[in-house]
Amino acid sequence: MDLRRTPAEEKLRVCKLYFYVGFAFLPWLWLVNAVWFARESRQMPELRKYVIWSAVGAVIYFAALIAWAVIFQDKRSEWGAFGDRLSVVIPKGRA
Repeated sequence: MDLRRTPAEEKLRVCKLYFYVGFAFLPWLWLVNAVWFARESRQMPELRKYVIWSAVGAVIYFAALIAWAVIFQDKRSEWGAFGDRLSVVIPKGRA
């Protein structure tokens, strides 16, 4: 999709769609939305709020995902059976 040839109403519709669909645990759509429409948001103020909130949502989601991965890797063996049930692959030995 070439944004230069797309009418303003269509840009706003697609931006809103990506923003709302991102709430279905699809933060990569928020990231795409923020990057794809960043330049356009400078010229269209009504797009700006969706671009900003998409970027904020993506950052928060990815920060939470990284925090969970670090905590899980560090504490899984201390959690005992619960940590084992959360694991897809149970590593041999103790890390």
